[in-house]
Amino acid sequence: MATQKMLKFVTLGRQMPVKRDASSRAKDFHEIYAEFAAEKAAEQASRCSQCGVPYCQTHCPLHNNIPDWLRLTAEGRLQEAYELSQATNTFPEICGRICPQDRLCEGNCVIEQSGHGTVTIGSVEKYITDTAWEEGWVKPIKPAVERAESVGIIGAGPGGLAAADVLRRAGVQVTVYDRYDRAGGLLTYGIPGFKLEKDVVMRRNEQLRLGGVNFVLNCDVGKDLSFDAIRGKHDAVLIATGVYKIREIEAPGVGASGIVKALDYLTASNKKSFGDEVAEFDSGMLDAKGKRVVVIGGGDTAMDCVRTAIRQGAQSVKCLYRRDKANMPGSQREVQNAEEEGVEFVWLSAPKGFTGGTEVDGVMVQKMRLGAPDATGRQSPEVIEGADYVEPADLVVQALGFEPEDLPTLWGVKELAVTRWGTIKADFRSHATSLPGVYAAGDIVRGASLVVWAIRDGREAADAILSYLAQPATVAAE
Repeated sequence: MATQKMLKFVTLGRQMPVKRDASSRAKDFHEIYAEFAAEKAAEQASRCSQCGVPYCQTHCPLHNNIPDWLRLTAEGRLQEAYELSQATNTFPEICGRICPQDRLCEGNCVIEQSGHGTVTIGSVEKYITDTAWEEGWVKPIKPAVERAESVGIIGAGPGGLAAADVLRRAGVQVTVYDRYDRAGGLLTYGIPGFKLEKDVVMRRNEQLRLGGVNFVLNCDVGKDLSFDAIRGKHDAVLIATGVYKIREIEAPGVGASGIVKALDYLTASNKKSFGDEVAEFDSGMLDAKGKRVVVIGGGDTAMDCVRTAIRQGAQSVKCLYRRDKANMPGSQREVQNAEEEGVEFVWLSAPKGFTGGTEVDGVMVQKMRLGAPDATGRQSPEVIEGADYVEPADLVVQALGFEPEDLPTLWGVKELAVTRWGTIKADFRSHATSLPGVYAAGDIVRGASLVVWAIRDGREAADAILSYLAQPATVAAE
């Protein structure tokens, strides 16, 4: 009987939720996609082919049981669909909004490969959990038994919060330490509201708080509180700081006023959306209004910056990327959204330096071509001699990716082993570090990556910590 509601991809075309018109959405920071109605969500879920080998699930870092919750949605059994979705994913409504589905689940959908257009997995996932919140199915955590053991988590981003959720459900006492004044990490301050409205993150923070997670905010570990002090307070510690140190351009004129870091720029914009006072924004330094903006980079952070600048009322917004569109690391869906909103992409272009002296007024641009593949198989950009030119700019945003901070030095723990890239060296299964009882998860281990990978790492690390805490005290204390 259930199968009659599925396999409708032959007669039903793929439909995304309605996308707001580019001219209207570019004036605010609200999400650009409308919510599916119940009938449309069921209809689109029914396009799933229920294939024997679900590549969507295989290519999801969390291995979400996508075919089954699509079937339940098609059958109108939404609460069961939510419970199944929540079983493997701590934040399904967040992943539904910001995961690059075109590179993960949807990009590997079997009916997409056969030319029928992928199932809109992300939009259905978002709809299921948004409905669960509206209906009151999402409850505060209530452990069956409270345990005496405590775990300290450094970093309130997706990895740390996912681990906190798993540990609290097991009854462990959890304290999360974070440098910012609100929990959520990049979910709160790095990702703009047009991709992830902030009340979506805040209600998850509140769910964790009501469930007994203790948050110590405005706490910069190594300055306000030592790492050793945190270790002394808890039976185990999870490091989930993420990577916040931006890769800076090394070129003449880089120190000029008006050349800013992507995270500083995005954080200022997100703080303003909360109604905070932000001196650097209010002074105009981190406000793109009326300016000629150039963003350097081709990842999702660069896309967030160019689309933020449009909404702030920039005179013009250009994105320089040293490869072509096909070789961009960012989501193609995000590139399309940016182009619709008025962003101009300047492909095969790289900065050579900056003009203007103490205050930037232009970017010296080198034109590139793609040559032989590098070690990763991607074609390496090569400079085209004599094709340089100056791109006028009043605000230049560096969005070249992130690197780990030197935590052993910052925290005074030289015995914390790191890799040659500066990421923390941790067992890829247990997430255990070189320090007994100390674990690490997320970007601080794997390097700058996706939110969904951080959630997976946080959940896995929490399971490993529970196993560690279950050992006899003499073993756990070694």
